[in-house]
Amino acid sequence: MIVGTGVDIVDIVRFERQVARAPRLVERLFVPHERELPLRSLAARFAVKEAAAKALKAPPGMIWQDCWVTNDDDGAPHLHTRGTVAEQARRQGVSTWHVTISHDGGMAVAFVVAEGREGEAHD
Repeated sequence: MIVGTGVDIVDIVRFERQVARAPRLVERLFVPHERELPLRSLAARFAVKEAAAKALKAPPGMIWQDCWVTNDDDGAPHLHTRGTVAEQARRQGVSTWHVTISHDGGMAVAFVVAEGREGEAHD
């Protein structure tokens, strides 16, 4: 059962300008292993975080560092959650995340599907 979907697109050059104006932004938005990635990848991961928030209907109080992306051995992205994001996902019955990311023409786009099991209890 689909609990929610979210999509986000980030202009990589605009994102780079924002980071140049506010370098601490990277520390606020990303977990330590993400911070080591190239700017293009950071923009894509920010798109994932935004898309995940949209899939959860953007409840207030979510912390950006409570979700992050890793890649498996084949390069497929996987969304991980903890804290505020994991709690919202639990409340909404999310048991699985599906993520896809793409870059082209100076843009990074992410699509996230939050999936739950039928009959999963919600608060």
